[in-house]
Amino acid sequence: MKPTLQLKLGQSLTMTPQLQQAIRLLQLSTLDLQQEIQEALESNPMLEVNDQEIETPVDKHENNTQQPVTEQNNSSNESTAESLTTGDDTDNSLEATDQWDDKVIPADLEVDTNWDDLYQTTSTNLSGSSDFSDINFDERNSAGETLQDHLLWQLNLTLMSDTDRIIALAIIDGINTDGMLTHPLEEIHYSFEKELDIELDEVVAVLRRIQQFDPVGIAARSLSECLLLQLMQLPEDTPWRHEAELIINGHLESLAVRDYATLKKKLKLKDESLSQAIQLIQTLNPKPGAYLSDSRTEYVVPDVYVSKVNNRWRVELNPDIAPKIQINNQYASMVRRADSGKDNTFLRNNLQEARWFIKSLTSRNETLLKVASRIVEIQQGFLDQGEEAMKPLVLHDIAELVEMHESTISRVTTQKYMHTPRGIFELKYFFSSHLGTDSGGECSSTAIRAIIKKLVVAENPIKPLSDNKISALLKDQGINVARRTIAKYRESMQIPPSNERKQLPQN
Repeated sequence: MKPTLQLKLGQSLTMTPQLQQAIRLLQLSTLDLQQEIQEALESNPMLEVNDQEIETPVDKHENNTQQPVTEQNNSSNESTAESLTTGDDTDNSLEATDQWDDKVIPADLEVDTNWDDLYQTTSTNLSGSSDFSDINFDERNSAGETLQDHLLWQLNLTLMSDTDRIIALAIIDGINTDGMLTHPLEEIHYSFEKELDIELDEVVAVLRRIQQFDPVGIAARSLSECLLLQLMQLPEDTPWRHEAELIINGHLESLAVRDYATLKKKLKLKDESLSQAIQLIQTLNPKPGAYLSDSRTEYVVPDVYVSKVNNRWRVELNPDIAPKIQINNQYASMVRRADSGKDNTFLRNNLQEARWFIKSLTSRNETLLKVASRIVEIQQGFLDQGEEAMKPLVLHDIAELVEMHESTISRVTTQKYMHTPRGIFELKYFFSSHLGTDSGGECSSTAIRAIIKKLVVAENPIKPLSDNKISALLKDQGINVARRTIAKYRESMQIPPSNERKQLPQN
């Protein structure tokens, strides 16, 4: 065979640097986006903060910042869809933001700079401060006082011999975040050097002193010891203290499975006495050190606000996440089109990258608003009536309405939050699977969970509803749900089974 040349025509999707940047900005959370904008301002001299109230793309197109959604009106919903910003509007909005003469500076400039040199593909950790929010990032990343710190602080205030202090340090090191001593005393005793000549009784004595530290119940070796330490801190004349002590000492297992008949028989208690003793035990904390664990506060900044104005649901972008940057006109005027010098090339490259960055921000906000508006249109029942009125919704439904790919919808709804009169929810919260009804319709799994929770709250605590009974009650409402599905939904809401929800009758 002789080598030949063939010419073929085809189409392929190329991930340009602009597209990669737009996709990456789209999936960033609000806090990460603010940090990204700050880094862009520091690395690109063509970008500057827009301190003045000028006409931005969001202000120019009113429907881009606040989108009214009518209540269950198909014709209004269609007009709403038409009012959403199209791709052409994006270009016009960008031209309003750029603020220079495109006759002098062409729209597409030649770029020689490696994009990865300026914008890394991996997300960065949030640190420092931002010019776009009042959030204190230092406070956000600061760690609070740990349980170990709290105990060591009390140890420093306690008079002890050097040997006892060594023992105390070893005991504190063996306490976990819940406040329980996880190492046996024999193991702690064996770990000391023989030269110290420490007896096991000394370890036990130091443990008793540490168990008097705050929080009450600290350094316990078992759940019963933890509860008894807290119970002993109560005054001796505390009602039902003796009965509660008897239950904790030898009948915690029966209490755990709510075997009240066995408890009444062994302790010779009536229903009222047993109920009062159990209520006293329930005031104790099985994890006394949990509130001092080293956990950081997670801050949530809403991306969109939803409010009802004149019986119409209105969707607005959070102004704190809207682009507040613009092109520096002074530096942009220094770019000379025909000059190929090193300084001029640097300015041209940064100018083009600044345009891309602003355009990606604008595109991100428009896409976010489109998706949020469609979600509100579909889930108006939830906003008006609550979780029981939640409609089934999947990513494909929104993708068809906004004419985008499902992967784009997934990026938009991840770590994006909506502030509603019913609370702040992640956009993914409004998506749920569905189950069929006897009438041929569909019911959202979120609505079914809400109904299950409502039934459990209203049940008779002496005879709680079983999963089979809940399934039968839902079937009476036309919702066919299997018992194992009820159990799965109940466990996801951390609702215990019926035998653990059973309570004693109250007189």
